[in-house]
Amino acid sequence: MAERPVPLTLREPARGEIWGRDVVQMSGLEMLRAYLERRLPDPPITKLTGLRLSEASLGVASASMPASPWWQSGAGVFLAGTVAFLADLPLGGAVLTSAPAGWGMTTSELSVNFLRTPTIRNHTIIGRGRLIHATRSLGLSEVTVEDSRGRLLGHATSRCVLFRLDPELMAATTPPKTAPDASSPDPYLRSVEGDVRGREFWDSTPGIEVMTQVATGDFIPPCYVLMGLRGVATSEGAATLAMHRTSWLCNAFGLIFGGAIAFLSDAAMIVAVGSTLPAGTAFNTMDLKINFLRPVLPGEGELTAQAKVIYRGRTVAVANCEVRDPDGKLAAQATASFLLLPGRYWETPVHVGDEINPETS
Repeated sequence: MAERPVPLTLREPARGEIWGRDVVQMSGLEMLRAYLERRLPDPPITKLTGLRLSEASLGVASASMPASPWWQSGAGVFLAGTVAFLADLPLGGAVLTSAPAGWGMTTSELSVNFLRTPTIRNHTIIGRGRLIHATRSLGLSEVTVEDSRGRLLGHATSRCVLFRLDPELMAATTPPKTAPDASSPDPYLRSVEGDVRGREFWDSTPGIEVMTQVATGDFIPPCYVLMGLRGVATSEGAATLAMHRTSWLCNAFGLIFGGAIAFLSDAAMIVAVGSTLPAGTAFNTMDLKINFLRPVLPGEGELTAQAKVIYRGRTVAVANCEVRDPDGKLAAQATASFLLLPGRYWETPVHVGDEINPETS
């Protein structure tokens, strides 16, 4: 049996820094501008994935992320949750621009419509967010997500909660400023690991068999290695995945990034839906809605996502997912619908050596 790759988030201490007490005197817009001017450090989630704020003005925020081969699923395309992962930053950033000094922001609800399946041929994924409405404690924002050629990948809205910053909590969750092997590239820039299987496998292997291999750890896609996901259990129409609560997944305020929890939810529901399908059936998430019910801090133990198919038609399926912390407390709840295409394949699997050059895409 081949050696299973260790998740990138468990190989070394997290890089990056949580924004400390210094930002308490800044308004939200001043924070974001200080970050763009490199007066504030990259948070760990940026070091892990390359997700980075690229623009901020009153009511507007944009972010971009390399379409790294680490985001590949077992079929070579990206999970739809990758778009949700990116969207969370500009959505929250747009709301944060309205915050007064001493206040931060966390996502309460995220709703995404997925329009195109990303691959590494997109080269860069870009989210352009704008504030729709804000009060003293809540903000509503929207974002369009596109690739480097302007092709639309998805559209999302979010409701965010503004809260007073706790300097002591921020200081307590700050990871080391320098990792032991900080001379090596950041994780998303390293050589990709994990399993990407070709069309022959997907055309000949029933979904329950594929997803059972995910649960047993015999099939670990690159995106699982990147984000620290692991399969726990699969049965027909149900699946459980877990994700390590490492500091690598922290945003600038020391909380587990909401986009990472959305990605975990989508991945779990994909396994649940996939377990019901015959061989040779392409499928992908059409839309995702997730409510974040409590902040999640880094620490020992895992987040557990339990997904279940609640409707399975010929071309559409619907699934629910509950995400719980190590104490069993409900941290998030999600629902998604999926398009099923019997007899179809997603597309030719992505082979990095052939696809990475823009001239070949």
